[in-house]
Parts: sequence; structure tokens; C-alpha cells
Amino acid sequence: MTSNLVIQCLFYLAALLALAKPLGEFFAWVLAGERTFLSPVLGWLERLTYRASGVDEKREMRWTEYALATLLFNLAGLFAVYALQRFQQLLPLDPAGLGAVSADSSWNTAVSFITNTNWQGYGGESTMSYLTQMLALAVQNFVSAATGIAVLAALARAFSRRQVATIGNFWADLARSTLYILLPLSLILALVLVSQGVVQNFKPYVKAQTVEKIAYEEDKVQKSTQEQILPMGPAASQIAIKQLGTNGGGFFNVNSAHPYENPTPLANFLEMLSILAISGALCITFGRMVGDLRQGWAVLAAMTILLVGLLAVAVVAEQSGNPILTQAGADQQASPLSSGGNMEGKEVRFGIVNSAIWATTTTAASNGSVNAMHDSFTPLGGLVPMWLIQLGEVIFGGVGSGLYGMIMMVLVAVFVAGLMIGRTPEYLGKKVEAFEMKMASVAILLPPLVALVGTAIAVLVEAGKAGVANPGAHGFSEILYAFSSAGNNNGSAFGGLSANTPFYNIALGIAMLISRYWLIVPVLAVAGSFAAKKTVPAGPGTLPTHTPLFIVLIVGTVILVGALTFVPALALGPIVEHFQMLAAK
Repeated sequence: MTSNLVIQCLFYLAALLALAKPLGEFFAWVLAGERTFLSPVLGWLERLTYRASGVDEKREMRWTEYALATLLFNLAGLFAVYALQRFQQLLPLDPAGLGAVSADSSWNTAVSFITNTNWQGYGGESTMSYLTQMLALAVQNFVSAATGIAVLAALARAFSRRQVATIGNFWADLARSTLYILLPLSLILALVLVSQGVVQNFKPYVKAQTVEKIAYEEDKVQKSTQEQILPMGPAASQIAIKQLGTNGGGFFNVNSAHPYENPTPLANFLEMLSILAISGALCITFGRMVGDLRQGWAVLAAMTILLVGLLAVAVVAEQSGNPILTQAGADQQASPLSSGGNMEGKEVRFGIVNSAIWATTTTAASNGSVNAMHDSFTPLGGLVPMWLIQLGEVIFGGVGSGLYGMIMMVLVAVFVAGLMIGRTPEYLGKKVEAFEMKMASVAILLPPLVALVGTAIAVLVEAGKAGVANPGAHGFSEILYAFSSAGNNNGSAFGGLSANTPFYNIALGIAMLISRYWLIVPVLAVAGSFAAKKTVPAGPGTLPTHTPLFIVLIVGTVILVGALTFVPALALGPIVEHFQMLAAK
């Protein structure tokens, strides 16, 4: 680790944490329905939205109503995204004449985008029309992210309420999250990205003539021209919300490794920063909404500790290089012209540290975008993003969803601490009893179950094994990564697995649906239960949940759950691959 690498990592973390308080305070005002500086600009649009949809934003909902509204709204999005893909050849704004998307791929993509996963088994520029990219995918980038924020807001309200049956209004939370949080931030980021060279237009694809060396005769280079198709489109607007909303779906096939998506170091830094900006700020929002900012800072500290530790492992693993490549004659030493280390699968313009930061942040969040190919990382470097996903996407995680997933971990930590001292556990003045622990257990254990069962099925059936191009430990890692990504609503991939097949499209779609909504419903059930309880005053035996000791307890709970669940599977994939790499030296 050179001083330059350390400075880059520290600068990123400092910028991320500096944004947390101002953004978090603003989000709290928005979700409380308070007037902000954006109210004169967007208030009319919020009111128009309610009138047009027939919503009474002041009518509060029970948790069952809130959950039903969430599910129905997302179900409508599923049908809309599926239909737009299937009939895009009949609709306008298809300059490349791409035609309809297959039924199984349309199903997978529709599920992927409504669940905030954005797993992509297709190449964006060769599959989706401009209209589909905007009306289907970009719209879902907004509302799937807003759904996560809305569910978090309902949970936060539950802690601050006493013996009531309601937890808020889903439609109001959805509208406010979209209009006052996601839309303004996306507009600002999109304009900055356009200034850096990210494309934003409706032009037809451009045909360019390239000159390529094809033969050598008597020391004279024979040249011929070849035609290359340069994709265009409204990319910047979708890239902004895909990062801010922790969606991650790429407008182009290679995602943010594409120069039209991510052209400069500044664009790269801002896109990386935007991946975690809202998720980090929502910790402060949570603290403000429950009436104790220290609670938000404690959760943010736990997330940051876990992120820093795993980021260090990823950077060191990639900077150390691959000894097999060294044996083959590749120079992996740092020099004035090279960052050294394992540069396979990485963009030279970003280098190792920015690739490692991106890989770590995109899998700490439920983002899934990439600026380097995770399939080409070293075994330990690839283990980091895989394990971050498997920890449940709670280290920052998706906007809203990461934090409410972490709160489920916190409830487990509180419960364990209560068992140690023989006292009924409490969190934020609410007693944590059997019902809450059952719901938290479902929320924590279901995604790993989906990931591991899906992986087991895929390695047993021919349709699953057919997609593997690298048999052995690495091929197993690719399958495990795919189901971990779908089962935790991340969306990134190792990249070596041929997943755009009926088997993987259907299986991964089912995994994404289960992991998103069988987590949301238990969380809302917990919110409803807490809202109905009275607040218990803190006493001498109450465990403080804002201290360094409790932060360590949260970190230990997250690691322990992840280790016990996935270490056996990881031992068959990246861990054994690491030892194979060392043995080949």
C-alpha cells in the first residue's frame, strides 16, 4: 500500500462521511413532510401527483395496508417493464431497430429493476431501445429506490410512536422520496456527468470507420478500414439515478467501464461517491427520526468500520498481483507508467485502487455497477465483493433497504446482549420480544437460503452447468456469486457465467423477488409491532445502543452471521482458488 493509494481511499471516505450529516438532515425534513427550500419549486408537483392519483396523503396506514400498497405498486411496475420490452419494436425511439426482447429475459429484467437489483443478462445498447431504457428502466430506478426509502421511513416512525396502529402513508413517502430526494440529486449529477463527456442524446447509432492493422508484408503495414458502431442515447440521466438509487444497471453492456458512461477520473469519483452517499446519509436521517442522532452515528460507524476493513483487503490483494501472471512474464511491479499489481480486467485510466474502491462500494451497497471486471480479480480480491453481498447488503446497502436490513441485525445484537444479562432486550425504548425476533430472523436468514439453495441447484442440473466457461473452483465462484447477487438484490456479476439463458433468467428472477419482498414484509411487520407498543424509559439495566461497545457488537453480529452462513461455500470457491494460485507459483 503506497501513500498515494492510502490518500485516495481516505479522500473517498472523507467525502462520503462529510455528506452524511447535511444530506441526512435534509432527508429527515422531507420524510417528515416539513417545508424545505425545494417546497416552492416542487410542492405543486407533489400536490398534483396526489390529486391525479386520487391519494389522500394525510391518511395514515396500518402496516398491512402499507405492505399491500408497496406490493401492488411494484407488481404494476413488473407488468409495465415486461410489456415495454416485449413490444418495443412497435414503439418509437428505437433507432437501432433492436426488436422485441425474449420472454425469459424480459421477465428477468422486469423483476431485476422493480427489486432494485438491476441484474443484467443482456447488453444494454444491443437489446434495449431508448424508450425502454427511459420509460421502463430509468423510471424503475427512481421508484424502486424510493420504495426502499419509504419502508425505512415507516420503520423509523415506528420507534418514535407510542401505542398507535399506523406507520405513515406509502404513497406520500414514495412521492416525497422521488420528488425531493432522488430527482434533484439525479439532475445535478447528470449535468455534471454530461460536462465530463457522458452521452445524453437521442441520435441514431453512429457508424465510424476504423483503421486496423491486419497483415505485414516486407515490413510494410497493410491497412484496411472496418466499420464500428458507436452507440448513442440518453445515458447520463440513467447513470445518475442508477448510482444514487443504488440500482447499478448499465446503459451500455460493460457498465461504468464504458467511456461513454464513465469518461474521466472526476466522473469516476463522483459516480463512486454517489453509490453510498444516500445510504450513508439515511443513517443520520434515521437518528433524527427516532429522536437520537447518536443512534444514527453508531450504525454509520459500524458500517464504515466493516467497509474500511474489506476495502483494505481488496486493495492489498489486487496490488499484490497474480504470481501466475508473473511466471508468464507479465510485469506487475509499480512504476511511473504503471500502478502495478493485477491489472487484468481493469481500465488503465482508473487503475487498481479506483477499481478496488468501486468493487467494494458497489457490493457494500445493492448497486452492482462495475468499472472493472470482478471475474478477473485475484481470488481474495474477488472474495471481498462476493462476501460483502453475502453479508446481506447491510454495510450501507441499498437506499433504505440497507439500513432497515442493518436494523434487523441490530435487533439480533440487542437480543443476544439481553440473553447475556438475563434481561428483556430493548432498542430505542421498545421491548424486543418473540414476534420481532421471528420477523428479524426471517429477514436475515432468507437471502442466504435463497443464494445457497439456488447455487446448489445450479451446480447439479445440466442447464446450470452449461453456463460455466471455467470449470472448477472459479466456475463454482461464478455461480455462487450470481445467486448471492440475485439473492441479496445486488446485481453485479463475476462476468464469466453465461446467464442469459432460460434457466438462469427464471431462477435468478425468482431469487430476486423472494429476497426483496419477503424482506420488506417482515420489516413492515416489525414496524407495526413497535408502533403499537408503549415506550419503556431507560433504566440502569438498559443497554446503551450508541456506545463504542455496541458498535463492536453490531460489527461482530454482521461478521458472525456472514461467516457461519457462507464460509463453507466460500471455501469451495475463492478460498481454494487462492491456494491453487499459490501452489502454481
